[in-house]
Amino acid sequence: MKIKVCGNTDLHQLQELNDLKIDYAGIIFYEQSPRYALKKFSGNEVKELNLELTKVGVFVNASEEEIMKQVEEFGLDMVQLHGDETASFCNRISDHIKVIKAFRIADFDTNVDWLISEYDEVCDYYLFDKGSAGLYGGTGKKFNWSLLEKATIGKPFFLSGGIERKDVQALKKFTHPFFHGVDVNSRFEISPGIKDMQQVKEFAAELK
Repeated sequence: MKIKVCGNTDLHQLQELNDLKIDYAGIIFYEQSPRYALKKFSGNEVKELNLELTKVGVFVNASEEEIMKQVEEFGLDMVQLHGDETASFCNRISDHIKVIKAFRIADFDTNVDWLISEYDEVCDYYLFDKGSAGLYGGTGKKFNWSLLEKATIGKPFFLSGGIERKDVQALKKFTHPFFHGVDVNSRFEISPGIKDMQQVKEFAAELK
């Protein structure tokens, strides 16, 4: 099971995640997020770290030009589209870089198969998070994971939304042939964008 730690705003912690063999680090380029990365470090500073982990740029309804600018400046390996991006937009971005398309699960009866139906051919991964219209993640709350277990998802996906240390056993029991990894953020923080690295280390050790 892969681990993605999202919402990073500290260069030293990015290096620590790399040293812990965390698989993915999320860097948020959404200005309204309290974890907005451009206020904290530059692309050159991130590049100088020579990280082995996969750097994922998180965007919400950004333009193609803005996304590709940050891909170049930060040396991003993947992008996560966490807004209301259309399938055709995802397709254009995926011509240049691997794409994670995020979907917000609002209700206990959300039809996941319907939600993802247009996107199967235009992105590389899915991510499922708690949220609703106009609310782009960061809620720190879970949704009903069983909705995914019943869905016929045919693409690797990340499970997100309020995941915390005590969820290790539930994550190990969660089953789906395309379950790729977990995405953690606010439940592993001291303050927005600053991670509790001891918690991350212990979580990773228990999960793997």
